[in-house]
Amino acid sequence: MIVGFIGLGMMGRNAALNVRRAGYDMVVFDVRPEALAPLTAVGAQAGAHPADVLKRCDVVVTMVFGPKEVEQVVRGKDGFLSTSCEGKYWIDMTTSSPKLMRELAKEFERKGGHPVDAPVTGSVDAAIRGDMPMFVGGTDSDIETVRPIIEAMGQLRKVGEYGNGYVAKLVNNQLWKIHAAAIGEAMVTAKLAGLDPKVWWDVMKGGAADSFVLSHDVPSIFAGHYDPSFPIALCLKDLGLIKELMDEVGTRNELTRATHDRFKEAGERYGLGAGEMTVCKIIEDDAGIDLRVEGDWVKPWEVTHPGE
Repeated sequence: MIVGFIGLGMMGRNAALNVRRAGYDMVVFDVRPEALAPLTAVGAQAGAHPADVLKRCDVVVTMVFGPKEVEQVVRGKDGFLSTSCEGKYWIDMTTSSPKLMRELAKEFERKGGHPVDAPVTGSVDAAIRGDMPMFVGGTDSDIETVRPIIEAMGQLRKVGEYGNGYVAKLVNNQLWKIHAAAIGEAMVTAKLAGLDPKVWWDVMKGGAADSFVLSHDVPSIFAGHYDPSFPIALCLKDLGLIKELMDEVGTRNELTRATHDRFKEAGERYGLGAGEMTVCKIIEDDAGIDLRVEGDWVKPWEVTHPGE
């Protein structure tokens, strides 16, 4: 199969490189022409626009910023629906609106296409290594057809019908962001009460308070860069989508609202390009302390692929 890839940001670029490493011929596109260079350097061809990529490929993967951008890829001028979708497979890895994406998938299906949703979790280092967990929804036959491509990028976790992947991703990020915000309060409290931050981190891991966020992201606080590979702008986009979903289903959301407010505050103080864990820096700054810890803390975006 020839594989297309649309959206070559930090995560998309590394996912696409893993597809290329798996031996697939590729056609790639991004609204930023300079983003194509890492893929064309390893033999991928450049596409002119989304419809051009779809015409030239059997399977197209999309991983763009959010709902507005993926809708443009599908419905926009030179989007998927402007050309034949017959027999084509579309894997979308964008964090997006389940309601919108189910609508787009139906339109793609009506034109003979096969949609699969596969939003991802983990950080950029997982995208580089090719082991990021992927929440995959769709028919069993469609998923099995594209399984080798998905598994070139990460771990396939089936969640049922198309659209469930987006739901799984949003509630995953809901818990992730709540925990990220809470970690700052816990760390600062512990330090002010006399517990060394590194000791705190070591003893928290493996206990009831442990999580991916605690194990993976706390070193970005120790290092003081707060992980700019996932900026506040993306956090706020995701939290906005989570709010929409919770409003749709009509459930209580006090903790999520408080977390959303904390991330908005981080964006206002440090800018939308600041790293996600600056949500903890707010608490440090207001307490008049810092949580730096000396050490060789590997930056997630500087991890290398196992084959390199």
